[in-house]
Amino acid sequence: MPDSSFSPPSSPLLPPPLKPGNRLRVIAPSGALRELATFQKGVEIWRSRGYQIDLSPGYDQRWGYLAGTDAERRSQLADALQDPEYQGILCARGGYGGARLLENWDWGDLKWPKWLIGFSDITSLLWGLCRQGVSGVHGPLLTTLAAEPEWSVQRLFDWVEGRSIPSIAGTGWGGGRAEGMLLPANLTVATHILGTAAQPALEGVILAFEDVTEAPYRIDRMLTQWRMMGIFQKVKGIAIGRFSQCDPPANVPSFTVEEVLRDRFSDLVSGGIPVVSDLPFGHDGPNAALPVGVPAWLDGDRGTLGIVK
Repeated sequence: MPDSSFSPPSSPLLPPPLKPGNRLRVIAPSGALRELATFQKGVEIWRSRGYQIDLSPGYDQRWGYLAGTDAERRSQLADALQDPEYQGILCARGGYGGARLLENWDWGDLKWPKWLIGFSDITSLLWGLCRQGVSGVHGPLLTTLAAEPEWSVQRLFDWVEGRSIPSIAGTGWGGGRAEGMLLPANLTVATHILGTAAQPALEGVILAFEDVTEAPYRIDRMLTQWRMMGIFQKVKGIAIGRFSQCDPPANVPSFTVEEVLRDRFSDLVSGGIPVVSDLPFGHDGPNAALPVGVPAWLDGDRGTLGIVK
């Protein structure tokens, strides 16, 4: 169990910038790969940028709903992390299963910090790596990259190749402007790793949440847990991305997901914690790459989120 105290986080280390010609390893740490056509398109986008892409043996394995047994998927992750020939790790898809790899997991000494790129279920690995002091990217998976608009694809490559990225805009709820370490996440995955060894320190951070296919009452239940743990009162800001396919069940009395988010977050604004919604990241639409664990700012009055230069 991690220390449950809220100690201020230090900024994780950014891996060396990528450059065309670098070798990148593809792993499937979560759900079984089903979207073969979109996966191949994602691989080709990276190759078209000049990168050498190697597929981990067993990336297309299936074990129930998982992309192979835990041992097989752990082996992919460990090999990719420890092999100095690789400068980055590309995750094939999300789904479920990343957290299973972290049970009794040893990250090792991470002699060669390298980029880990993915989102959704990959939240558990990104947060676990951040806790070890290495920054990753909450950004498009290989199965989703081809559907991204050009600006989003360019944003991803700009960041990992060492260039600055612009701020993104949404709907400001107020609360002024604040700076803190950016921790993007899928809400469901992040909720289920609270109190585990994968959870980074949360005091003074800007939390950036997205989710998909969760009914409003489930979103309510998760956010209420965060509130009861006292976490939201200790953060610097809340950035809200897309909560897609989160419609209420048919013919059942319900709030909308937007009403749930307003109910669970609005009181933070009056306490001076900025909140911004409708930011362009998450499922089923543009998924702007967000660095994990870097200094960022959130302006609740202007409705913008940016990286501290």
